Amino acid sequence: MHVARSLDLDALLAIPKIDSVIISPNKKYAAITITRIHENYDVFLCDLESGREMVPLTRTPEYTFMTDWAPDSKSIIVGEDIGRNERVTLYRIFLDSPFDMITLTPKNPPHYMRGGYFSPNGDFIAYAVNYDYEIRKETETFRIIIQDIESGKRTTIARPDKPSYTSLSIHPKGRYILYNRSDEDPSGIQWWTVTPQGDEDREILNFGSTAKVSASWTYDGRVAFCTDTIDGERYDSVAIGLFDPSSEKIEWLAMPSDDEPYDDIAVPKQSKHLIMIREREGKRKPFIYDLEHETITDSTPAVGNLWPISPLSLGKWLGIYYSSTSPKNLIKFNPFSPIIKEFEFLTDMLKASGIQPSDLTPAEEHRWISVDNTMIHGWLYRPQFSNSRTIIKIHGGPTAHSEDALDIDIQYLCSLGFTILNPNYRGSTGYGVNFRELIKKDGWGGKDLDDVRTGISSLFENGYANPNRVGIFGTSYGGYMSWNAITHFSRQDIAAAAPICGMTDLVLDYETTRPDLRPYSEEMLGGSPKDVPQIYYERSPINHVSNIKGKLLIVQGLRDPNVTKANVDAVEKRLNECNIRYEKLVFDDEGHGVIREDNVKALLKRLAEFFELSL
Repeated sequence: MHVARSLDLDALLAIPKIDSVIISPNKKYAAITITRIHENYDVFLCDLESGREMVPLTRTPEYTFMTDWAPDSKSIIVGEDIGRNERVTLYRIFLDSPFDMITLTPKNPPHYMRGGYFSPNGDFIAYAVNYDYEIRKETETFRIIIQDIESGKRTTIARPDKPSYTSLSIHPKGRYILYNRSDEDPSGIQWWTVTPQGDEDREILNFGSTAKVSASWTYDGRVAFCTDTIDGERYDSVAIGLFDPSSEKIEWLAMPSDDEPYDDIAVPKQSKHLIMIREREGKRKPFIYDLEHETITDSTPAVGNLWPISPLSLGKWLGIYYSSTSPKNLIKFNPFSPIIKEFEFLTDMLKASGIQPSDLTPAEEHRWISVDNTMIHGWLYRPQFSNSRTIIKIHGGPTAHSEDALDIDIQYLCSLGFTILNPNYRGSTGYGVNFRELIKKDGWGGKDLDDVRTGISSLFENGYANPNRVGIFGTSYGGYMSWNAITHFSRQDIAAAAPICGMTDLVLDYETTRPDLRPYSEEMLGGSPKDVPQIYYERSPINHVSNIKGKLLIVQGLRDPNVTKANVDAVEKRLNECNIRYEKLVFDDEGHGVIREDNVKALLKRLAEFFELSL
């Protein structure tokens, strides 16, 4: 067990968190989206040649993030989400005029937005919106839009048939826009290309109606992709290939394999490489594939996590390094010899806080057998001085996973004496395709909930928890899981729950959420509420609140378009009807989750107090 001290919350909140890094075309700069330096997320510039400290390019009270570099490396596009309602406005900022945000798209738009990318010669930008500009009406589906930089003229070039979460990228010579559709089945992804003129819109990759496929352009105009399905058969790992739009032929780089599996790909900016990603046991290992020389390099460090961003020179890459006791830092590293002591750290995110790595609680691997003999893995955090109380923190998604990464929620609560379990229940990524798909066998709130319950039992068996002294919290699906636990588990297993932005009524949530998220509910529950009304009823925590025996703290962002305030309004009415007592903490300037520094501080203090008094 490590040696630690009680951590000051203000010090923890002084640790900046990197959200994304995009390298400039001339490779002189990196634009970094960071929180906990200003009051919200902002964009900073790192000079990769001079080594000078980062300088801010934006400073707003809103969630502001980087989307793309201009081809000449003299300006960037940023998105601003005012009030966290996810209705983003795009701005252009020139490096020689920081803070001067030149408006590209309407402020407070009546739609959601994806993308915001420059064409290769900088004459237009591409993005997707769920809006029909001709009739000025919000739509269920996202349309692909080209906007002329000089005139601001918008042209709709593609109109998918069904709603889906839309991703897009631009051909390196600007000939096509690559984007995804889910027209055949809510769970599947097909890829299409459309010309900037909109006169040619065609499907290029379709491996079946339910196949999960990721894709992006490479430097030479091919499409790098990975698919979990080939010839109608779904595998536990993905196949990786290159599609040539000219010949319409595929060159396979890797096939599904039990011995050397891959689970995803990424195409680095300003690079002639692919990142072939292996995610197993909740750990992500990067393999760099050289498209010119057809060689592959394992760049996994001995400990912690390394994410390659882009090559800077022969034998030197830009990347991010992190672990549970080391925040994400920008580094230069040798991909052929990823030795931590040889990394050149361009940032030191712990410096301003005064916190040392030895002050932080490391993540330990924890495994247990769930129902149906499924092995479940998670991360256990054991405090130096235990207060005999345990908290389960549930990740969102559920198509995501917790990893060995710094989490200030966990570090703060652990420093107060709470033991923390961070489980990766079935449905999580990071354990292969089969494990990810397991949740669909019986839907949300089924055996994934059993995975958490058996995880708590394993803590009892190993002396890491005591009956009647276990709490649970999480955001989004983690909030939904917290609701399910407090309504289905005995008080011995869960004595207190703090769901944050969690679904309470799955029918109501389906009706009030963003249109691109409804297919996700259909995928996970086997159809819409009209198709499978019984499972929507059974898996809605609102219909089981009369079972609550423990303490309850409801947390919600009032501007959340994902899990809307309607979920809280409905469950409050039901709780009052059942005479169930509860506490509530709402933030009128937050959306899906709590991110503003002052609000994060208020939330963590309230969580600590709530669990201290309830367990």
